[in-house]
Amino acid sequence: MTCDSTHTRVPYDGFSAHVSEQLERDRATAKPPQSAFAGASAELRVELREIVDELLEDLDGLAADLHAHPETAFEEHRSVAALATLLESRGIAAHTNVFDVETAAVADLPGDREDGPGRRIAILSEYDALPGIGHACGHNVIAASGVGAFLALAALRERHPDAVPGRVRWLGTPAEEGHTGKEYMARGGAFDGLDAAIMIHPYGFDVTDQVWLGRRTLTVTFHGRPAHASAQPFMGINALDAANLAYSGIGLLRQHILPVDRIHAMMPVGGDRASIIVAEAQLKLYVRSKYPDTLRDLSQRIDDICRGAALMTGCRVEIDWDEHPPSLPVRSNRELEARYAAAMVECGRDILPGGVLTETIAASTDFGNVSYRVPGIHPLVKISAEHVALHTEEFAQAAASPAATKAIDDASYALAATALDFLADDELAAAVRADFDAAGGAVDVPSYFDPKD
Repeated sequence: MTCDSTHTRVPYDGFSAHVSEQLERDRATAKPPQSAFAGASAELRVELREIVDELLEDLDGLAADLHAHPETAFEEHRSVAALATLLESRGIAAHTNVFDVETAAVADLPGDREDGPGRRIAILSEYDALPGIGHACGHNVIAASGVGAFLALAALRERHPDAVPGRVRWLGTPAEEGHTGKEYMARGGAFDGLDAAIMIHPYGFDVTDQVWLGRRTLTVTFHGRPAHASAQPFMGINALDAANLAYSGIGLLRQHILPVDRIHAMMPVGGDRASIIVAEAQLKLYVRSKYPDTLRDLSQRIDDICRGAALMTGCRVEIDWDEHPPSLPVRSNRELEARYAAAMVECGRDILPGGVLTETIAASTDFGNVSYRVPGIHPLVKISAEHVALHTEEFAQAAASPAATKAIDDASYALAATALDFLADDELAAAVRADFDAAGGAVDVPSYFDPKD
């Protein structure tokens, strides 16, 4: 006999309505962050805007091509080739299979040398898609915007050789979705010698800084002893019991974690037959927190729970953290934010400062690992209606819409203008560095979660 529930309950959406109401109240008084620095000249910025507009047809074509041919993490061979081809069509040498990552890429402005004078800033492009749903995070928009900013600066330097001081590097960064491609690249030297790194991400809002949580992954495997579940249950050690205790312990922990912390778990292994005491059970988890130190503390608490579950049941346990390197939260540089905001205001966008959007709606990105190595920003550019969530069919459609084309146009300019400001204005650059140092300076990312620390 099969008993089916009459329906699947629809989650109550009242909280989202309250969040929207609060947003409207806050937006009425919110103003973009203000910069105390002039940056590059107004004349150069006007010309930079004109150059970006001239590039838009090619950039939109690139974004559409990536959208039509999505490739997932570490499989972006066609995508990275398309990016390199566009750069090379403009006379810029692009190199792939770099920094120990096959689908990574790098290009430098013509005339730049590794040991050349002045500051160096990197502009980043992501281009991986999600399995089964394509560019539902809009990485095609990120890719085109990063390339657009880089090509605009190259064209400006070609017209005025002294207009772009210092050095500009473009980095093609694969495997953000569910992985940490930028951390692999970092360990291969991609961010060595940089003074700043910038990129954008599409969203339902224009905002200078939104909370991006640090993230770790965890696989916990409990090993017990099989036995006949009816005839000799006393001879077995049930790994499923241990997994259940760990899952329940994590659930009880939720009362005591920080409001924005997140723990997600699944049980891919839990036995084959109900008549056999389960010899092996497994949990897979994502663990997220707003700060590096709170993420480290939360990780230890979850580790303790899993070991305790094994001890209570007599199981042996294997605890494997971070199949791929962990992601740190994004630490946004306020001085670079302000220059980016100024450029977006020039484009006619009503950009929100950080802190206006609720931090309860937060995901993770491997750009966080970059932002703890060098000063950086990861602002968001509007391509969809505000209620449309990332990683949905609706957002995938938005990533190929006229709004996405407009976002590429504006974001390419804003990134290029921010980079130009940073290179041209010594006082701004000093303030960028001071803000980075005041926030804690560079962190040794690979060893941050080492138990001995």
